[in-house]
Amino acid sequence: MKPTSDTRKPYGGSSRALIIALDVGTTFSGVSYALLEPGEVPKIHGVTRFPGQEHVAGNSKIPSVMYYDKHGKVMAAGAEADNASIISQAEDEEWIKTELFKLRLRPKSMKLKMNGMRLSPLPRHKTSVDVFGDFLAYLFRCTKSFIIDTHANGQTLWHHVESSIEFVLSHPNGWEGAQQTKMRRAAVYGGLIPDMDEGRARIRFVTEGEASLHACVQSGLAADVLSNPSRHGFLVADAGGGTLDISSYAVRGTNPLVIEEVAPPDCIFAGSVFVSRRAREFLEEKLKGSKYGTSDSIDHITKRFDETTKRLFRDKKDLQFVPFGSPLDKDLSVGIRGGQLKLDGAQVAEFFEPSVQAAITSIKAQVDASQGMIKSVWLVGGFAASPWLFSQLQERLAPLKITVSRPDSQTSKAVADGALGFYCDHHVSARMSKFMYGVEYLREYDPNDPEHQSRKDRLCELPSGPRLLPDAFDCILARCVKVKESTVFSRKYCTELTNLSTLSVFEVEIWCYRGGDTIPQWILRHAEDYSTLCVVRADLSLLSGSAEPKQGKNGKTYWTIVFSVEIHFGLTEFKARIKWNDNGTIK
Repeated sequence: MKPTSDTRKPYGGSSRALIIALDVGTTFSGVSYALLEPGEVPKIHGVTRFPGQEHVAGNSKIPSVMYYDKHGKVMAAGAEADNASIISQAEDEEWIKTELFKLRLRPKSMKLKMNGMRLSPLPRHKTSVDVFGDFLAYLFRCTKSFIIDTHANGQTLWHHVESSIEFVLSHPNGWEGAQQTKMRRAAVYGGLIPDMDEGRARIRFVTEGEASLHACVQSGLAADVLSNPSRHGFLVADAGGGTLDISSYAVRGTNPLVIEEVAPPDCIFAGSVFVSRRAREFLEEKLKGSKYGTSDSIDHITKRFDETTKRLFRDKKDLQFVPFGSPLDKDLSVGIRGGQLKLDGAQVAEFFEPSVQAAITSIKAQVDASQGMIKSVWLVGGFAASPWLFSQLQERLAPLKITVSRPDSQTSKAVADGALGFYCDHHVSARMSKFMYGVEYLREYDPNDPEHQSRKDRLCELPSGPRLLPDAFDCILARCVKVKESTVFSRKYCTELTNLSTLSVFEVEIWCYRGGDTIPQWILRHAEDYSTLCVVRADLSLLSGSAEPKQGKNGKTYWTIVFSVEIHFGLTEFKARIKWNDNGTIK
């Protein structure tokens, strides 16, 4: 199997272009980019130098952290926010530290168990979208400086491509249309794109699972599986700071490489940040009453646990030590000696256990959903570097005859690189529907049906005579259906109007149902399992000229309007439109 760069097609555009992939992670972020030259094979570069990191050569990721002053102005971000002088200044001037802000964008349907911990407050007059936008703006500025500094004639090059840069934003598998809309708004707020259709079209989205798949293809990790299309599938587990994104695939062709999803992707809050949260909770209890029990001390010890013990932990039979202070720090009653806190290995394993268990449960569900096709798991992402997580997955999946492997290369920048691979190579040709999608329609009233009788107070009557009930669910796409990118789902509907002026703001709501595989009869508007995916609007006022007036049963004039709802579900971003026939012309 050749590396991807050998099989990647030359860029077919007529002028030079720049694509930037921004991976805003819960705890760490990274950027990759590709300069596309006409006729040349695209090459992916990483931004490997950020402010505050000048002493570290080739580090491709920075903390997803910002400091704001009291007026909501960004004072420091990324690696600079970890600088001792900045931390000291932040304390003196009462700056607000903002971290884990990505979790605020999560869908309502994804419950976040914080075990009593709270997300840090947002700065004054700032929404979660504004904060996300500020961080995108920071990453964009860093990328601009890096490209200008490292490429020949960098300033001229930037000036040439600046107004047409395309962006690929990656997001967890569980994020949906509403989150993509927020991310696009954040990109406008951060000044990456202008607030117009042309600007918004320059943003593309890819799930972290699919980006990780492309990264595995690029790194050669997948070479043996990819060169041999077989009945066997493989699973990509992107273990990051906040989420664990799990996606299952099978190879359908090798030349060119064609890959399809074989189970609906999963997304769970089981990232490394929750290991740290559980450790902090334990330390609060353990150090209560000692001089190390203050909030600042616990913050510091938790940070050192993050940087050392958590990353190195590999055996629960060994004692673990968290180095946090000077040789003079000592309190034997709580296990502190020589500036180190002693922890039992089994206790540290407990911090990891809910995340490990959640990962195993999700992987097993994917194996079941794929009818046992999955035979290998590829572990990527920052949390993948944990020896304990890796060994536990290997050990617990071995009885299912599933192998677990991880790439040697820097797994933490896999998503940004893979997002560009998605843009350039586009290996995935079919995806599985995660939920059920449909629209509301009016169902004819049946007086003998008890369910209909219970909804009788909502009866409406069309001008042509039939008595109908609202909130009936018409399923356009069921759950667990394989959808090709080119597939269009279409449904024809008709409505009767007594006033043609309402045609100017015609709307159709697309509904998402998360409650399983059985098609519901009705939309329960306030139930957790139902949510609006999007609202499709169209100005059908042009139809008023060609619509034929008819007489209703009470002599009232009405018009019948026929239209279709078309939905593209197979892409990484949903697209929907209303289609109608205007005097023989399809609009």
